[in-house]
Amino acid sequence: MVSILALFAAAAVAQTADLAVTNARIYTVDPSRPTASAIAVKGDKILAVGDDMGPYLGPATRRIDARGGTIIPGLIDSHGHMLGLGESLETLDLRGTHSEQEIVEIVRKAARERKPGEWIRGHAWDQNNWPDKQFPTAASISAAAPENPVFLTRVDGHAGWVNHKALELAGLSATTPDPPGGRILRDASRAPTGVLIDRAQSLVAQKIPPAMPEQIRERLAHAAQECARMGLTSVHDAGVGAETIEQYRVLIKDRRLPVRVYAMVGGVSPLWREYLRRGPEISDRLTVRSIKLVADGALGSRGAALKQPYSDDPRNSGLVILEEKDIERVAREAVAHGFQVNTHAIGDRANRTVLDAYAAVLGGTNDRRFRIEHAQVVSLEDIPLFQKYSVIASLQATHATSDMPWAQARLGPERVKGAYAWRRFLSIGVHVPNGSDFPVESPNPLWGFYAAVTRQDRTGNPPGSWFPDQRMTREEALRSWTIEGAYAAFEEDTKGSLTPGKIADFVVLSDDIMRMPAAETWKARVKMTFVGGELVYSQ
Repeated sequence: MVSILALFAAAAVAQTADLAVTNARIYTVDPSRPTASAIAVKGDKILAVGDDMGPYLGPATRRIDARGGTIIPGLIDSHGHMLGLGESLETLDLRGTHSEQEIVEIVRKAARERKPGEWIRGHAWDQNNWPDKQFPTAASISAAAPENPVFLTRVDGHAGWVNHKALELAGLSATTPDPPGGRILRDASRAPTGVLIDRAQSLVAQKIPPAMPEQIRERLAHAAQECARMGLTSVHDAGVGAETIEQYRVLIKDRRLPVRVYAMVGGVSPLWREYLRRGPEISDRLTVRSIKLVADGALGSRGAALKQPYSDDPRNSGLVILEEKDIERVAREAVAHGFQVNTHAIGDRANRTVLDAYAAVLGGTNDRRFRIEHAQVVSLEDIPLFQKYSVIASLQATHATSDMPWAQARLGPERVKGAYAWRRFLSIGVHVPNGSDFPVESPNPLWGFYAAVTRQDRTGNPPGSWFPDQRMTREEALRSWTIEGAYAAFEEDTKGSLTPGKIADFVVLSDDIMRMPAAETWKARVKMTFVGGELVYSQ
């Protein structure tokens, strides 16, 4: 009898929650129970979701009254750059500057604070926000910092602006050839102007002293803290190297990684060969089972590979960084060893090239979950190929609202119909996870949610939204930031919805983004972030 009672007691204890959050408005993203008011957690898993947590409460249960706050599943950024985010927090932030001269003054101030020869680095300038919308030159920042090499990356990361000191250190001159997949902008005498497109950036970047392992670790830690603050519980890190992987492991060992990372190996490299030999790495906080390839450049710097020339630059059709045969070769290796392929493609030519390479390997519908990262400009006749070959369209909603002032000028009135065309993918059943591409855009996923449902900037422009027929519903937008991100990483059975048995990753918000005015959703704040039932951020 005693043993039977002990078994019943043990069973009761097993059902007692470690944590219960009540008095909430919960959106579960679970169709079997879309909404609830309370959630119970045991260990790192969801024990129950419903309205009455009484049966799961015990003396040791930690209880939190959400005071009417909104709870949603932990948000998943399906395309970000963690090291880039950490590094951006240390360099000059040029986002929102409105002229070349404004940046010159920022560089001049930085030069006063640095020793001669010390690098000055910055990020996020965008000539499209300047009055003349023209690329800058080395002359202005050379005058501001004559003794310091300067390297400033464009907002999309696909162009760099450097001064004469940096050009000198790199040995660039009129006779320097363009590297494959890159372009050196030149003046009438063919001398470099100071702007380097895509892979041409490496000609200067390789002269910057590399970060030490400790610096990489702290940048990753800082980025992860920022993500947790924003309500992100998982991040797909789009293109990492061996040292980044190693520092993730150190952070996990030291319990300093508050988010889960789905890391993509950055291109064909010794690290990729190592993973082909060893197979995928799958764990609670770090998973490596994919490779990130890059097929072309970006639209803002006119490096995206287009089928026809740019409407505002008729002599230019962009840059092809990888050929179809190269993508197909990697795809065959990946399939043979159990890996996923995720390829950056912005322009319509690049998207078709990637689709054709994938098709040659996949053959038809499948569960390989190959992805095209961005899928930004796709010919209307090519969109059905995503469904035909089960290709995931991994998009970033805020790219549309950042690019809309000038995208049609680049593409023209017909080609733009296939740009940032989320509804066209959703309508044929293509999986559409969302992300930010941080630090290109802000890592704030609520800004991405807002962009997805309004297709307006945060001032409400343009009135009526930009191509409103391509907006997502709020339910679709929430899915894109949760269960669709989980699906894109083969993790939908363990995360992405608030379902009993799944990991307890969830976020408490200040406002109900599913019912408040759509125009106000970007103002919602994260009050608490839980990862595996552990509170990793609290406002």
